[in-house]
Amino acid sequence: MEVSRDDGDEDTRRGGGLTTGEVARRLGVAPTTIRTWDRRYGLGPDAHTGGRHRRWTAADVARLERMCALTATGLPPAEAARLARSERPLDPERARRSAAPPSRSPVGERGRLGGGLRMGDVRQECKGVARAALRLDAVALDELLVAAIEEHGLVAAWTEVIMPTLQAVGRKWESSGERYVEVEHFLSWHVSGAMRRCAPPVAADRSGVGVVLACVPGENHTLALEALAAALAERGVPVRMFGGALPVESLVAAVRRTGPAAVGLWAQSRTTASRPLAQHVAGIEWGVRGARRKPVVLTLGPGWAGQSVSGLPRPPGLAEAVQAVESIAPG
Repeated sequence: MEVSRDDGDEDTRRGGGLTTGEVARRLGVAPTTIRTWDRRYGLGPDAHTGGRHRRWTAADVARLERMCALTATGLPPAEAARLARSERPLDPERARRSAAPPSRSPVGERGRLGGGLRMGDVRQECKGVARAALRLDAVALDELLVAAIEEHGLVAAWTEVIMPTLQAVGRKWESSGERYVEVEHFLSWHVSGAMRRCAPPVAADRSGVGVVLACVPGENHTLALEALAAALAERGVPVRMFGGALPVESLVAAVRRTGPAAVGLWAQSRTTASRPLAQHVAGIEWGVRGARRKPVVLTLGPGWAGQSVSGLPRPPGLAEAVQAVESIAPG
């Protein structure tokens, strides 16, 4: 699925401005927040168009961006709105120091996260999700994630919106001496919840069609595997998800009991990826005597890099993993 990038200027030229929902996705705030800022602090569009729907120009959006930056530093909304309406360029950190007393509160600490994520050339939606995660804004984050999944489908949303944001947060954490762990955990939790809410119910199992998904022993990074489970559910493929660090004996028992067409083994780290384990699972037989079958084992995740197991596929990404499973166990 090809998803075009947002272009605010082009949107403005075509339709006379952005809708409130589009602005909310760009900024990483809930639409109700924008409406509240408009009603209480006069941060609505400068120009009014006919009809019930308001349209926001590039200048209007820039003013709201200043409001977001200032409130993220811990400024009271009324003071932030006063500064956001000013015409001069703003330094949010300087404004925070001059307009608010020194504070070591969680709000003040969150504010210093504001411009810290290096997103690079990514979809505008990524920046909105990142801003909501940095503010620890649960309502806005849920709305943005669900909107991205519903608009683009889970595979495209994961590849073009969720993963770039997760990677940016991870880089920030790695380069900041164990800081911002709460942002990474917060974002991961809400991504997991959004994928579950958007995925359809698991398809009914059919012999020789289902898929078993599990992290290898010692591996607890489940999020990418959850994305695969949700994407397969979208396509009607029966999935059994076992999550993190499944013991070897439990994995073997699950495969023998369910007789899946495919088994996906996730390893985030090379220290957890086990070639003997993958080979052992690939050799498990199930079914009646005379018609025995074996599952196809997919080695998933960066931990398998350099540990290729002969004859076993290693899809490099979510779209490729979905395609591989569908060729083995069509819905």
